[in-house]
Amino acid sequence: MKIIVVAGGTGGHIYPAIAIIRKIQEMEKNSEILYIGTNDRMEKDIIPKMGIKFIGIEMSGLNRKNILSNISVFFKFKNAVKRSLEEIDKFKPDVVVGAGGYITAPVLYAAHKRNIPTLIHEQNSIPGMSNKFIGNFADRICVSLPNSLELFPRKKVCYTGNPRSEEIIHVDVLKKSSVGFDEKKKLVVVVMGSLGSTTMTKKIKELIPSFNNKNYQVLVITGKSYYDDYKSLDVSNNVKIVPFMDNLINLLKDSDLIISRAGASTIAEITAIGLPAILVPSPYVTNNHQYKNAKELSDNGACVIVSEDDFSSETIIKEIDKLFDNKELYDKMSKNSRNLGIDDSATRIYEEIRKIIR
Repeated sequence: MKIIVVAGGTGGHIYPAIAIIRKIQEMEKNSEILYIGTNDRMEKDIIPKMGIKFIGIEMSGLNRKNILSNISVFFKFKNAVKRSLEEIDKFKPDVVVGAGGYITAPVLYAAHKRNIPTLIHEQNSIPGMSNKFIGNFADRICVSLPNSLELFPRKKVCYTGNPRSEEIIHVDVLKKSSVGFDEKKKLVVVVMGSLGSTTMTKKIKELIPSFNNKNYQVLVITGKSYYDDYKSLDVSNNVKIVPFMDNLINLLKDSDLIISRAGASTIAEITAIGLPAILVPSPYVTNNHQYKNAKELSDNGACVIVSEDDFSSETIIKEIDKLFDNKELYDKMSKNSRNLGIDDSATRIYEEIRKIIR
């Protein structure tokens, strides 16, 4: 199989794309893969390091606040389509797969113009603008959450889950003791994204002293940009503060609760392993999609939602205690979360790719 994979901008798009690539490489050893992304975002560094051929194309998203600036976006889109057609004609793919980000729009539109089968994967409960646009042309649309089925043409859409979840099922467990915690005590992980959050840093700093003398342990991951803000804190021996953790998902498999944002990758991770969660959706994302991601879990009894405005030491400690003091409630949330997870999501997407090629 010759395949072009397109995704860009954030880890929430890039890592599902990588999961799809790995599944294709597993199923078809002789596959040829070309990754197209933007030339100024995370993918330009991540993908070449994996030994995958990468091409960067200039593209930017629409500006909802400054309409006049979108004139330049239109011309970028037009040029990106032209460049995509050139790369498609050279590579001659059997299929083009998009996993989100504004770069997907020109590349998949170009593939459609060349009558090449196309598939898109939507990670969030509410589709982004690129996937909304490309959904009109794509041959197949795969979604991560059941409620998203209603937002695309019925004949094209299918529920596969997020391909990251299948990877997560198979990663090795990193025991609590490996990072200095007691195996006999529960572990709470507090993380607000790989970069952290300006607004949440102040709130988490105020929360940390409330963990003193609790009978559970806490790992706070600040994000690389905010670690220095925590250096002056005096913490008890049941709390550890780190800027970043490469193998967080491995540790989550030996953790008991996560307090986190509600991005698509987080949803995939916690439902794959059935990890109870207190989710704090970011109010700064397009279409408030993190809240809608979290609400789908909450409606199924798989998480607790706490808004950023309501996040306080009193609120969070109360929610943690409620879960840890009620085993029946805790076990039910874990089971409900796991019921929303799909352990063969990447395989399902691979099978859909094979169908549209045939």
